[in-house]
Amino acid sequence: MSDKNKIFQEERRNFLKLAGSAGFTAAVVAGAGGMLLSPQAMAQTAKEERDREKAADHVMTLATAYVLGASRSYPIMQLDVKENIQNATNGKVYVKLAPGGQLGAGGALAQKVQNGTIQCAQHSLANFAPFAPAADLINLPYFCGANQKFTNLTQSDVWKNTVHPLVEKNGFKVLNYVVIDPRVVAVRKGGNKVIMPSDLAGVKFRVPGSKMLQQYYRMVGANPTPVAWGETPSAIKQGVADALDPSVGALHVFGFKDILSHVTFTQAVPDAQVFSVNLEWFNSLPKDVQEGIEFAGEMNTQQNLAKVPAARAFAMAELRKSGVEFHQLSAAQLAEWESVGGYQNSDWDGFKAELAGSMDAFNKLAEGTMQQSRFYVHDA
Repeated sequence: MSDKNKIFQEERRNFLKLAGSAGFTAAVVAGAGGMLLSPQAMAQTAKEERDREKAADHVMTLATAYVLGASRSYPIMQLDVKENIQNATNGKVYVKLAPGGQLGAGGALAQKVQNGTIQCAQHSLANFAPFAPAADLINLPYFCGANQKFTNLTQSDVWKNTVHPLVEKNGFKVLNYVVIDPRVVAVRKGGNKVIMPSDLAGVKFRVPGSKMLQQYYRMVGANPTPVAWGETPSAIKQGVADALDPSVGALHVFGFKDILSHVTFTQAVPDAQVFSVNLEWFNSLPKDVQEGIEFAGEMNTQQNLAKVPAARAFAMAELRKSGVEFHQLSAAQLAEWESVGGYQNSDWDGFKAELAGSMDAFNKLAEGTMQQSRFYVHDA
């Protein structure tokens, strides 16, 4: 057995031992901090977590679909969210982590927050669409695809006054939004780079169930091919689909680096997440604890936005090791994509009126994307 494998096996044994004696959260905190090979550090971490949980008045279970190390290229920053909530509430809330999809992912986590099975979860913003259809407007191409436009929108008064009351009516409170990066055009190995919409002619483009994304890729010349996310890697390998569109960070986290050849930053649609909290549980908390959790949400936002370019750079560096080539588009090239598929085209009017409630309401939301938020974020 190699030294690397010996270290891995020892870390695994220590993780299981610590999880059994001090709890899963203490074990993942120790693992994330690189302390699984130090008995003293493990013991200190276990004691700190026990003391924090014992001293807390409230326990919040926070579930995500991602392992803790994913934040290096997919900045949802679970440990920071835990720390910020605990510290901003002066220790009155203890956060138990459930990362890596152990309690589910996506819509399943949103449902568990809604019914109060757990207190907090990370899921895509699109998972709010069943409860607040206006949230699905983020999938309109070039509406808020760029990071700054997405941040402007979700921090705007018009968004908070339009969307938040609807999600709260359905039992949720928004803790904070998570910027990952815009979706890209990623081509399988052996495929040609995509610079202009015309390069997508005949390309079988993997799409999720979103009618908007299917329409967009049809408008820019591709052949939309619906494939379930879990089946997508094999579909790309086998040529069932030629291309797909997650963010660069997601491509890295989900292991696509060895089956791709080209990635192009088209900035059409955000790959965005949200941390949501069960509203009934939140409203049951004392006022000072509520204020602490809300302040933690602001800290989470600022830390996430600061991490975006570093996470992207890491993901790109890792994909380049496997031979993936990246393509940035000029302003004129981006304008061509927007001209062909952007939300200003009349093809999208039905979605605008349906999701926003009226064209007037949509136009106000569109204004929100252009009003500079107090938060800055780097764009790909």
